[in-house]
Amino acid sequence: MIKNRYFDLIDQTFYFPQEGFDIEDGNLVFNGVPLMYLIKKYGTPLKLTYLPKIGTQIKRARNLFTKAMKTSGYRGKYNYCYCTKSSHFSYVVKEVMKHDVEIETSSSFDIDLIRRLFEEEFIDKQTIIVNNGFKTREYAEKISSLINEGFENVIPVLDNKEELTFFEEMVKGTCNLGLRVATDEEPNFEFYTSRLGLRASEIISFYKDRIEKNPKFNLTMLHFFVDTGIKDTIYYWGELKKAVKMYCELKKVCPTLTALNIGGGMPIRNSLGSEFDYTYMVREIVNLILNACQEEEIEEPDIFTEFGKYTVGESGAIIYSILGQKRQNDAELWYMIDNSLITTIPDAWGIGERFILLPVNKWFNEVHRVNVGGISCDNSDYYNSEIHDTRVYLPVIDDNSKEPLYIGFFHTGAYQDSLSGYGGIKHCLIPSPKHILIYKDSKGNIVDKLYKEEQKPEDMLRILGYI
Repeated sequence: MIKNRYFDLIDQTFYFPQEGFDIEDGNLVFNGVPLMYLIKKYGTPLKLTYLPKIGTQIKRARNLFTKAMKTSGYRGKYNYCYCTKSSHFSYVVKEVMKHDVEIETSSSFDIDLIRRLFEEEFIDKQTIIVNNGFKTREYAEKISSLINEGFENVIPVLDNKEELTFFEEMVKGTCNLGLRVATDEEPNFEFYTSRLGLRASEIISFYKDRIEKNPKFNLTMLHFFVDTGIKDTIYYWGELKKAVKMYCELKKVCPTLTALNIGGGMPIRNSLGSEFDYTYMVREIVNLILNACQEEEIEEPDIFTEFGKYTVGESGAIIYSILGQKRQNDAELWYMIDNSLITTIPDAWGIGERFILLPVNKWFNEVHRVNVGGISCDNSDYYNSEIHDTRVYLPVIDDNSKEPLYIGFFHTGAYQDSLSGYGGIKHCLIPSPKHILIYKDSKGNIVDKLYKEEQKPEDMLRILGYI
């Protein structure tokens, strides 16, 4: 007998249960948290952040790099930086800083965030602060003020040659510097070279002309980043090799250079079938850098990473109710959720990002193909394909059932709040969902608390000038 239940589809397609996901009494459990409990307590739509996952990710990456370095005899150090732009929320950043990491900034307001963290003693003046991004005068002024106030390990990374003038003018004593080298984009991209960073052909001459003999500056870091992320592709390995080659050339003329920053891009799971060999990739990165340095007879650098999405992405989820189903023709059935996909997971709409989509309940119902639609008036407000398939399958809804179908998008913890403008104006004035934080108390018990209520009409009306 052919089984046609949703549970059987998942069981036959993936290894399940798996890390972070399990089934109890036909309902989904996320990182040990029964989601039906949260739904019954708070209702839907709701966002949730499982804070313990953040520390797990940090420890995992640190262990991978440390083990690879030890095994290969790599003599440099590993530094884990958190990329704040992936989520600036205090509950995320403060959780991150509990795990003895460094921090990376992207813009002027980030420095105000840094100051607040310092006031609350989540960082100190020895914390490494890597300043990326295009430097406006305001941004440069705030970075310089940190340096002038005795923050010892601030490293402004120059995105263009003109930025050096700001720090020549504003820094009172001496200053560490980094240089970002522009990478080539993927062959199918619209541009050949990234707009970010200095041209590789200008790095050495710029150092010799502007930095080498300037007593104010110590060039300590070379930074690069492949926008597509860390992948086992010819393109990624080629860009990494070019960056390491540039580091070796620069190191030969710049003895103060000690750090190679390979940026972010460690992937997260966006499907139950995601396969990424973290151990292999980290080992190959470390070995590539080590072998290149040995060939050039230079000391291997300290390796910096700036993992943001990897740090916080898998901690997040968004849960919806299915309000109803619409049969528009013989082939297309729509499940309508109680919010908008455009405003809650904008990456799915804007860049075609895929997330893990699973039902919370009704796992033993029959399964069929559906399209998931939001309630905004935009025809782009839909989700109809998974990363492993061009279709979406969910449980059949029994019209006689008193309990609605609940579905969740998982590993949504990075970027979605910032891109959607959390707490601001939303498309069709559809409110931001309520937000639940989940953490462990001192005894290891899982605790949930309401972080933010669902956005109210007056919140938007006030922004729009009606109140």
